[in-house]
Amino acid sequence: MNLIAAVDKNWAIGLNGKLLVKIPEDMKFFQKVTTGKVVVVGRKTLESFPGGQPLKNRTNIVLTTNRNFQVKGALTIHSIEKLFEELKQYRSEDIYIIGGESIYRQMVDLCDVAYITKIDYEYLADAWFPRLDEKEDWEQTGDSEEQTYFDLEYYFLRYERKKKASSQ
Repeated sequence: MNLIAAVDKNWAIGLNGKLLVKIPEDMKFFQKVTTGKVVVVGRKTLESFPGGQPLKNRTNIVLTTNRNFQVKGALTIHSIEKLFEELKQYRSEDIYIIGGESIYRQMVDLCDVAYITKIDYEYLADAWFPRLDEKEDWEQTGDSEEQTYFDLEYYFLRYERKKKASSQ
């Protein structure tokens, strides 16, 4: 499974239920990578999407403890166990965890690849992504040239879970 997020220099991802910044190239990258795939999203994050609607051209799975929540065009699941059952029918590399904070925290240790847009700026925030740089089992395996959006500098980074050495 994959994680995908835009984070600031402190791994912040949001404030008051909204993204910290919308960078057109990051949005294009997100759309390109996740179109035709399975996206797993929390209810609050889904509600922050335009019109509170699921993303087009993707299989949307909403993980929420709110048993009354339903939205047209998405499958609503109420437990991690049921989510795992549902995800078994898809190829792991076709599944993207897209937020928010609580979903990332629950799923980070089950994922193998993370696509991170790292913004070289510190925002006021109330939601954070797990700090992959501080996790021993994750390593940065790719980065882009510096990108700019007005006066913001950012990078497209790729992290991968380290393979466990097999004992012989």
